[in-house]
Amino acid sequence: MVKPFVPQLVYVEPKALDYPLGKKLITKFEDMGIEIRETTSHNQVRNLPGDNHFQKYRVAKSTLVLGLRKTLKFDTSKPSAEYAIPFATGCMGHCHYCYLQTTMGSKPYIRSYVNVDEIFDAAEQYMSERAPEITRFEASCTSDIVGVDHLTHTLKHVIEYFGKSEHGRLRFVTKFAHVDHLLDAEHNGRTRFRFSINDDYIIKYFEPGTSRLNERIEAAVKVAEAGYPLGFIVAPIYLHEGWKQGYHEMFEKLEAALSEKTKKDLTFEMIQHRFTKPAKRVIQENYPMTKLELDESKRKWKWGRYGIGKYIYKDNEQEDIKDTLGGYINRYFPNSKIEYFT
Repeated sequence: MVKPFVPQLVYVEPKALDYPLGKKLITKFEDMGIEIRETTSHNQVRNLPGDNHFQKYRVAKSTLVLGLRKTLKFDTSKPSAEYAIPFATGCMGHCHYCYLQTTMGSKPYIRSYVNVDEIFDAAEQYMSERAPEITRFEASCTSDIVGVDHLTHTLKHVIEYFGKSEHGRLRFVTKFAHVDHLLDAEHNGRTRFRFSINDDYIIKYFEPGTSRLNERIEAAVKVAEAGYPLGFIVAPIYLHEGWKQGYHEMFEKLEAALSEKTKKDLTFEMIQHRFTKPAKRVIQENYPMTKLELDESKRKWKWGRYGIGKYIYKDNEQEDIKDTLGGYINRYFPNSKIEYFT
């Protein structure tokens, strides 16, 4: 079982201490005996312990920076939501394929933002522009926020904020099972709590540092029993020897664990494995022994955001994925909704 994340090192930006959450967290980390350093900005976090890139990268992944979210213009988050709402950046997991490796570049540490009310104010603006339509906010575009929330409780505060919202809905996804503190949150059905799931092969070889499949399923059962709308993201769908059997076993385990009541309002999102040339370089630097298949000649090139093309599966393989996994979902969860395949 993966233990809840505890940072080796905490950096704090000076202005973070102007906010109640910043003061509260610093006191908490001091009481836990964690080393705390000041930094003028997260961009100045340098000289992390380690003799080489490999060591420094792993120390960075266990470093937490408390600071402010200065950019309050939200990115779009299609197809899962209208906007990404940022409360944290970075992740303590070591998923080999993760796109955060390239978006975060040389700064893979975790950041948690303490100016939560300012982020809420920005969200209110976006909601008012779209009202009376519902606006969905995705809280896990730049991090796995559940992985750090047992320490910060920011997400719990956010869930309860949206629980009172007329025109806003919250969504997030996690690979971590540390959800107990979120079970009594007053969500009022306005937060969809999703788990990223995959077959045992992929979790074993490509998702170190995250909760195992059975732990995620157990956590999903708790979340469903707490009344949250529940969803699952099957991602990244990765073709390996025996993949059809592996995914079949995954859906069987899921179906056996969930109650009939839970299965009535269930969503699935399916995302095939993809990579870019910059991602391939970073992955091979950070995880030189990875078994991840990154051969461009075996893939189809597709135009991506910001002009960076990505390598996805070929058309016949995509059809096989959709037919196979869609068939499993329709068989085991006939009342669920497949929101998209990408």
